[in-house]
Amino acid sequence: MTTQIELGLDTFGDVTGNADGSLQSHAETLRNVVAEAVVADQTGVDFIGIGEHHRADFAVSAPEIVMAAIAAKTQRLRIGTAVTVLSSDDPVRLFQRFATLDALSDGRAELILGRGSFTESFPLFGFAMRDYEVLFEEKLDLLTRLLRDEKVSWHGRTRAELKAQVVYPRPERPLKAWIGVGGSPESVLRAVSHGLPMMLAIIGGDPGRFRPYVDLYHQAWEQVGTPALPIGVHSPGHVGPSDAEARARFWPGYKAMHDLIGGSRGWAPLQIRDFEREIEHGSLYVGSPETVAKKIAATVRKLGVQRFDLKYSAGPQQPDVLLDGIELYGSKVIPMVRDMLA
Repeated sequence: MTTQIELGLDTFGDVTGNADGSLQSHAETLRNVVAEAVVADQTGVDFIGIGEHHRADFAVSAPEIVMAAIAAKTQRLRIGTAVTVLSSDDPVRLFQRFATLDALSDGRAELILGRGSFTESFPLFGFAMRDYEVLFEEKLDLLTRLLRDEKVSWHGRTRAELKAQVVYPRPERPLKAWIGVGGSPESVLRAVSHGLPMMLAIIGGDPGRFRPYVDLYHQAWEQVGTPALPIGVHSPGHVGPSDAEARARFWPGYKAMHDLIGGSRGWAPLQIRDFEREIEHGSLYVGSPETVAKKIAATVRKLGVQRFDLKYSAGPQQPDVLLDGIELYGSKVIPMVRDMLA
């Protein structure tokens, strides 16, 4: 097993809370995200992914601006999206923004492309849900051509055609992009057909149930006749000084987030027994540094992945709790995982 596993963090910029239970503003939360990335950079985290949402409980709707602020205050941390909602964006403008960010960060920018788990951006930007499939397919096709070729010709239903178009600024090196996969064979094959590494969003249940998708990914690359590109995993969690304290810290905000989202999706309110079961047997990485490190190492071995990103924000957590979790993840968990996989 290689020791070259990459270990990152993801945040959706969940609106942070105060000790008295009140919520901080979106502005305060955005500043907190930048401060969290600085601690990640200082403690040895490889990557931070910034989500994109267009709703009240998440502060980040323009991730590239947040990423630019992070790039200015960090030295080595790679910075990406988690995810870019490609269906409601314009691939040309997206390419331009990331080429700019990559230049300013000296090659540290990454895209993770996906449909997103929410649909608020569709009416906000004037897209019809009936075009859900064609928007993603066409825009992914165009963006991957922009990533690959200097001159691009393209036509489709969802935007103006391009004829031998060069898009500026030109990156100094190819931009790195992943495709986020929620768990369907079609999504796995789409990643291979577009020549992209795959990021598996595993947010519940035994991570081992995703092994068939990993196998399919490798089989598809074998048929293409090209070595497979990397696979990553994105899962939620929190690192605390002890198992008990980590659970006590994470539970209130995680339940608040789950129940808020679940209220519009028909989910039952989250029970503490379900939370604990997910920690013990599922895809919640909550506990002491040793507990979280063991669970991450087990997932890496089980799935044979090259990257693991811990989604550390979950509902209205307090900023000092988030910072402490990041510090423990970077300084304790990451070295332990690398030792376990050596």
